[in-house]
Amino acid sequence: MTTTGEDCTAAGTGPWWWVRWRSAWLDGGLALASTVECAFEGIPFARDAGLPEPAGMVFGALAGSVLLFRRRWPIAVVLVSIAITPAAMGYLMGVVALYTLAASELPRRIIGALASMSMVGVLIVAYVRAHQGVVRGDVAFGEWAVPFLSLTTSLGLTAPPILLGLYVGARRRLMESLRERADSLERELQLLAERAEERAEWARNEERTRIAREMHDVVAHRVSLMVVHAAALQAVARKDPEKAVRNAALVGDMGRQALTELREMLGVLRTGDGLSPRTQPVPLAAVGAAAAAAASRAVDDEGGDGPCLADLDELLGQSAAAGMTVDLSVDGDSRAYPPEVEQTAYRVVQEALTNVHKHAAGAKTHVRLAHRSAEIAMQVENEPPPILEAASDARLPSGGNGLVGMKERVAALGGVFVSGPTDAGGFRVSAVIPAEG
Repeated sequence: MTTTGEDCTAAGTGPWWWVRWRSAWLDGGLALASTVECAFEGIPFARDAGLPEPAGMVFGALAGSVLLFRRRWPIAVVLVSIAITPAAMGYLMGVVALYTLAASELPRRIIGALASMSMVGVLIVAYVRAHQGVVRGDVAFGEWAVPFLSLTTSLGLTAPPILLGLYVGARRRLMESLRERADSLERELQLLAERAEERAEWARNEERTRIAREMHDVVAHRVSLMVVHAAALQAVARKDPEKAVRNAALVGDMGRQALTELREMLGVLRTGDGLSPRTQPVPLAAVGAAAAAAASRAVDDEGGDGPCLADLDELLGQSAAAGMTVDLSVDGDSRAYPPEVEQTAYRVVQEALTNVHKHAAGAKTHVRLAHRSAEIAMQVENEPPPILEAASDARLPSGGNGLVGMKERVAALGGVFVSGPTDAGGFRVSAVIPAEG
């Protein structure tokens, strides 16, 4: 793993202003070396200035120890090194101070000004020292070499630390920018991963909802009719044996159809539409598609393309056979709609009739279908049941998912769904679906 900028900042455990103990020990060693150098260089300075040698050594030691603060106050350290340049001391401090100044985050104009001052100071001191050496005869070269030696000395003591500091500072800033970019990319990747997980969770929830809705459409209507026919069979078993036989046959047919559809869906849940679960997991979308396919065969046993508006007569016939008085009225000219529109319209009518069987058995029901220019509208309204207790005779359970499923189907196509009780004591379900889906 890479170490980010935040990790580096958090890892700062050094004393005072140092980030790391290693930096503190390095600065302490450099300050000690500078202190010793300046203390020994303070002896000739004290002789030239007519001061006691201990005073010169103390002055030099104090000046050299300033290098300890080079990271905290680099400008002050450079100014001190420039100030003691005429005393011919602090060469190590001057080199290290210029390097630290150039590697810092200070503006370039300040770095250039202080570097120029230091170079000029060293140039002057070197020129004066070389000229004095020629005059006293301490050196073997002539007066002509003094400018060259002074210029070479000043450049040698100032240019290398400045250039090295600029390079190190630029490289350090580059590494910091790369770490910041890595931190930013890591945060973006984490955010993308979180969003992807949220989208995946949302997709799973949506697919579960769709599977539940399709399974409800497959089973609820047929099972509800089975319960109604079973209740009627119990009522007429002794009075009308022939009708009891017909009702028993209807119950058996509907039960077999419901079991066939359930087996198809459960087979997909177990095998992933023909694939072994040991070799490949079952995608949730495949289960939903299989559930939708099974639901589409709920009223088309020969494997057609799913329920459509042309199957409404058969749907109403099944309800009538179960004892419901239902009439159908159609307004406008019938025409072809997209499959999803026709299936949704069919499911709305189917679920509304199922609710009538559950909650208002024996109530007269009116089904209205309107073909309009840009939409199709449907309404299923039942009157109050003739006997208030009739709704409870069949003892049909209700999970409360039928209306929710209808509303979700219609809303998915951009339509409007409304349901609620009527003033007469019945119940009304209305839906409007755009013709283009």
